[in-house]
Amino acid sequence: MSITLTKAPFRADQVGSLLRPENLHKARKEFKEGNITAEQLREVETQEIKRIVDKQIEIGLEAVTDGEFRRTWFHLDFLEHLNGIEGYVPDHGYKFEGLETEKYDVRNIGKVSFNPDHPFIQDFIELNEIVDGRAVTKIAIPSPNQLFNSGIHNPAIYPDIEEYANDIIQTYQDALKVFYDAGARYIQLDDVYIAGLSSPEIPFNNGKYSRDYLIDLALRVANGVLENKPEDLVVTTHLCRGNYQSTWAFEGSYDLIAPTLLAKEKVDGFFLEYDDERSGDFKPLEYIPTGGAHVILGVVTSKNGELEDKEAIKARVQEASQYVPLEQLGLSTQCGFASTHHGNKLTEEEQWIKLKFIVDVAKEIWE
Repeated sequence: MSITLTKAPFRADQVGSLLRPENLHKARKEFKEGNITAEQLREVETQEIKRIVDKQIEIGLEAVTDGEFRRTWFHLDFLEHLNGIEGYVPDHGYKFEGLETEKYDVRNIGKVSFNPDHPFIQDFIELNEIVDGRAVTKIAIPSPNQLFNSGIHNPAIYPDIEEYANDIIQTYQDALKVFYDAGARYIQLDDVYIAGLSSPEIPFNNGKYSRDYLIDLALRVANGVLENKPEDLVVTTHLCRGNYQSTWAFEGSYDLIAPTLLAKEKVDGFFLEYDDERSGDFKPLEYIPTGGAHVILGVVTSKNGELEDKEAIKARVQEASQYVPLEQLGLSTQCGFASTHHGNKLTEEEQWIKLKFIVDVAKEIWE
């Protein structure tokens, strides 16, 4: 199958994760209890991925994903398969508004590098074969900066955080090359860490490093990863404030990171969370260079099934166009529908209605 340059990110786009159907939950439970094999579980995953790929194409999305149906977490499944990183069960889960997540995390146990046998590569190849050129195959992986979240970096292995950063850059450069060689032309980097740097209430690294230093480091890591990116590989960043069973982890506008990361990160687009007042206003978008990165406005929420008012969404896009030219904007939900296997609190039917709504509204705005 020939591969052509995409127009991604698209006017109507999506963050990537989709609600897991009940039979997939059931198969995962049966596998965990030893009642079915890994091969049998994978077959269930594959059949469901085929179904949702067809559905995404049917409703008009130009970029389709596997819904992250082979993952438990949007980020940990990828990170724990890097060399030098392992998954483990900590004493506590992540703190979200009103609840604590399931207990699982990753930690640094050795020098970090990319594993060429990373399971996500085969997952992408199989997804791309299912899509079969009918749309652009999109894959979302955690941003390299996710490895700077509290508790992951091991100072005994990397006393110098700059050395840690350099190895992460090389790891992700290698990852992008392997995905590209496998046929990937649209990769999204999911980043809660960078969004967190813009939240004044969140302390990082126990105060060892200043916020300004960490923002600068995050920019250098992101741009270092993209330094040798092929011209026809589209890479976007999705900035998120947490998405777990319809709750959130923190709040704050993009003000603190806009002059650095929004202005200078060399991605092709930003997926930005703007579905409620926690996100602040659109003013930080003034730092996006004209003719630079596209901004995909996450003004439709994935956290509940209530459908937004079409005219209100159009008005919000017009408001954002005061800071970024309309031709540089697009539309999506603020996050995926299931950043973890648990999923948000809405039905699958409501999920598809939201995605079709985004496609239809985008057509009215831009066509």
